[in-house]
Amino acid sequence: MLDNKRPTPILAVLGACALMLTSAPALAQSPAPAPAESTAPAATPAPDAGQANGGAESAPTSIKHSGSLNPVRMFFDANPVVKVVMIGLLLASVLSWTLLILKLLEFGRLNGQSNRFVEAFRGARSIADINRIATSEEFEGNPLADMAAAASGEVELSRQAGLAVGGDSKESTLSRAQAAVSAVQSGLAKRLSGGMTFLASVGSSGPFIGLFGTVYGIMNSFIGIANTNTTNLAVVAPGIAEALLATGIGLFAAIPAVIFYNFFQVQISSFGTRTDGFIAELMNAISRQLDKGA
Repeated sequence: MLDNKRPTPILAVLGACALMLTSAPALAQSPAPAPAESTAPAATPAPDAGQANGGAESAPTSIKHSGSLNPVRMFFDANPVVKVVMIGLLLASVLSWTLLILKLLEFGRLNGQSNRFVEAFRGARSIADINRIATSEEFEGNPLADMAAAASGEVELSRQAGLAVGGDSKESTLSRAQAAVSAVQSGLAKRLSGGMTFLASVGSSGPFIGLFGTVYGIMNSFIGIANTNTTNLAVVAPGIAEALLATGIGLFAAIPAVIFYNFFQVQISSFGTRTDGFIAELMNAISRQLDKGA
């Protein structure tokens, strides 16, 4: 006879399942355990790049002449050596422009006076007449008048010395007159070329003198970078700009000097050609007067 109080295996399984179903909602509603408090120290922020490098990249507290930099201020703030270079180049530029004005006035006066003299010379009727016109106060200092005075004066001196100036002696007379004219012409070349050496020197050396000032100024800027331990462009830019200003002034002085030099070389060459033509005309006039016995 079976014992009714002894549970069967099937009933035991069913009871375990029922227990699990009733305990699941309670487990879902229970709070999750709090995570264990971390005992590791908080991470410290990384140091700034500028501080890590000893402040090499830190922004400057103030920038020299920020927003108000101009050529005049750059000149006054430049290194003494660079400033001397700039002053020298500016003086050379002023002298070049002054020389331009003086030479323009000289050539203008010279060409106008020469035109009047040639017109009067062509109206002369004798060698004595040529000498009178050439030595007049109106044409004093004119190169063409000086040549005519030298040639006619040589003929008159030969006559006063009792020498024959015509006939068989004509060629020797013309040779002496030609020598006197050549002496005046050689002095003319020196007179007209006055100041040209200065213009040539400024035109050829001005850029290099300015470049020397630029190199010296940039060198000082790099020395300042090394001393202040900063590569901020806003800090070093004024010094570099001041250095570059020297090259700009060098070009400002050299370019006009080269232009003026070439211009006056053309003027000198043109007047030299005119002088050669007048000498030929003068010798022909004296030759005719000698043949006429005047």
